[in-house]
Amino acid sequence: MIRTLNNSLRHTLDDELAGRVIVVGQGYVGLPLAMAAVAAGYDVVGLDTNIERIKRLAGGESFTADVPDAEVAAALASGRYQATDDIAACADFSVAVITVPTPLTDGEPDLTYVRQAASTLADALTPGALVVLESTTYPGTTEEIVVPILETGSGLVAGRDFFVGYSPERIDPGNPTWTFTTTPKLVSGIDEASRRATGAFYGRLVERTVTVGGTREAELAKLIENTFRHVNVALVNELAMFAAELDIDIWAALDAAATKPFGFMRFTPGPGVGGHCLPIDPSYLSWTIRRHVGRPFRFVELANDINEHMPNYVVQRAAATLNRAGVALSRSTILLVGLAYKRDTADARESPAVRVAELLRRDGARVLAVDPHVDDTLFERLGVTRSELDPDSVAAADIVIVLTDHSTLDYTALGSTTPVLDTRHRTEGPHVEYL
Repeated sequence: MIRTLNNSLRHTLDDELAGRVIVVGQGYVGLPLAMAAVAAGYDVVGLDTNIERIKRLAGGESFTADVPDAEVAAALASGRYQATDDIAACADFSVAVITVPTPLTDGEPDLTYVRQAASTLADALTPGALVVLESTTYPGTTEEIVVPILETGSGLVAGRDFFVGYSPERIDPGNPTWTFTTTPKLVSGIDEASRRATGAFYGRLVERTVTVGGTREAELAKLIENTFRHVNVALVNELAMFAAELDIDIWAALDAAATKPFGFMRFTPGPGVGGHCLPIDPSYLSWTIRRHVGRPFRFVELANDINEHMPNYVVQRAAATLNRAGVALSRSTILLVGLAYKRDTADARESPAVRVAELLRRDGARVLAVDPHVDDTLFERLGVTRSELDPDSVAAADIVIVLTDHSTLDYTALGSTTPVLDTRHRTEGPHVEYL
């Protein structure tokens, strides 16, 4: 069952849920949510265990382009936003939202942070409060893990004494069109009252809410969204590898296919997949199916294999180009363009560009990189030298590999004399080859 929340009901529950909001996790998901709640008039506590992040936020400094420094500073100045690592700040909340990481550990879902967040909130839970899980996870997590922890720690009963909902995050870092506010928000709950409460809260924050009948369906919907993209990216990545061997321009073929106005959605090749979603979320679904059904989710497992090995393919292509020029990879200087996983962001989580850099370094290459968004910590960890995208740097390299096509970079220095392997189809020139 999917329906749009009734406005009159939304306003009634708005009054019931007015008050203090706790957002557990102030990362790429939690911070935009916290800022939206402040803008909606809530008093918001952003709780995070990352001390450095809390210090930056408390000083009015953001770490993501989606939330400008000025927005954080304004929220602090309003007196309605507090960034803290003190769990005592959770007391007397009306709404709490869990936006913590859900990584894979040894190939299996790791809900350690979700469990810790639920336990922290249970100690401060009072009758009439709403707790919402936003973290991406496998179906059943809200009812089977979060609810029991909340009930055990508080002595209250979910659905009778307090509300519990699930509303999957849909953050797309760096997307100026589909923001937290403009992207339709799925809302669900463990019962009708919880669904209504969850919808009422988010109805104040976003332009449109879409109510899903149960938390399991909403949890699965999120995994479907990311698995759909993951599988299709793997398809075009494998096609790109075959097309190169067949001497076919995959990009021209995709352009041609995209002219069909129905039955086709364009996906493009790349050096792999990154961020929290695609490298991890489909594996949650695959794990769930294998655990409960006893059979493999073959599409996901094949997509995982293809996308995980795209950085290796990029390195192989670069090595082949160098060999044709009489240069050994182990004695080469390579300039990487982009280390973030996504254009115009500083987010390098699970970035395929990072894996490419690691493989090149392992094979003995001297690696330089250009990325105006990523801080020096990542460069130092990788043993990569920060560089600029200018004629001198390009001329000093044996090959340039475009991995992340940040829009702020000037690509005119590429393609004249130094070989370029462009995995994003961003540049042109007589010495440019594409993935």
